[in-house]
Amino acid sequence: MDKYKTKASAIKACESLRSNINRETRVPRTFGELVAHYRETELAKNKTPYTIEVYEGYLKTWILSEWKEHRLSDIHAVAVESWLENLPLAHGTRAKLRNLMHVIYNHGIRCRFTGENPITFVRQSAKRGRVPDVLTVAELTKLLSELKEPWRTAIFVASTTGLRVSELLALKWQDFDFTSGQLNLCRGIVRQQIGGMKSEASRKPLPLDAGLADVLLSWRRICPFNQDADYVFGSLEKKGQQPYWPTAGMEDHVRPAAKRAGITKRIGWHTLRHTFGTLVKSQGADVATTQALMRHANVSITMDRYVQAVGEQKRQAQHSVVGLLAPNGPTTLTVPPASC
Repeated sequence: MDKYKTKASAIKACESLRSNINRETRVPRTFGELVAHYRETELAKNKTPYTIEVYEGYLKTWILSEWKEHRLSDIHAVAVESWLENLPLAHGTRAKLRNLMHVIYNHGIRCRFTGENPITFVRQSAKRGRVPDVLTVAELTKLLSELKEPWRTAIFVASTTGLRVSELLALKWQDFDFTSGQLNLCRGIVRQQIGGMKSEASRKPLPLDAGLADVLLSWRRICPFNQDADYVFGSLEKKGQQPYWPTAGMEDHVRPAAKRAGITKRIGWHTLRHTFGTLVKSQGADVATTQALMRHANVSITMDRYVQAVGEQKRQAQHSVVGLLAPNGPTTLTVPPASC
């Protein structure tokens, strides 16, 4: 306060300081330079390792090869839109590229490197090009009959809860309250990195149907890692310190089993989530109950409040799905666990 006697002198000193800072900091002029600044100051500090890996893949493979040398002021919405339309990618992937460019331009605005974000006006639908495959009850039954543990239980759990694979493989025995019949979700795992749940809605507990509980308890009796703090699907190779890798499970066990069962549909972990949603709806569950069981984040406040009152409907809807598969579930299985 003693150094600057007047407001004018303080403003003059600020302008001088800003000028010095600007001389020392190179202002990004091209999109590539803005990406470099975003990587250094934002991406590495505020994103998970998996998100960083995905973003870097999009940048290196698609975005920078096209836009790296373009000046920020020379990139226009129509040009970006045309570029996206000609990429040999699914609509959803194109939308992710568009959204990443939008984030990077917003970073430039926040840092006062540019005054506008042309990506705001880029139109790119994320609508799927085709309807995702779902399995019928008959196909699920055949698939289960061809699987050995732990993948038989894993597929049964995924098909009767709709869990994302990151949530499924992060399960620990302590997450199950077998007394009250409830599954409490609190973590996810991606590339063996433990993280939080995808959204607030994802953290909502799920009902634990008696039939599903029987399947889980049967697996617990024969699995090598059955203490409360153990992973439900702990890897033998990692001595239970980590769960199995989802890709290895799908490629080495689930898809070969599907082929043996005569299933020609392309199966992935998310196929089971789609299948669960379809089966729930086919059993007469209302929209609110289906959304609650799927734990989708895009639900209005009114719907959220309504969902809180449908606990019994949620439990009955899951019971119906478990009932479809329970006769073929691994409730009495004594097959030795499959190798990693």
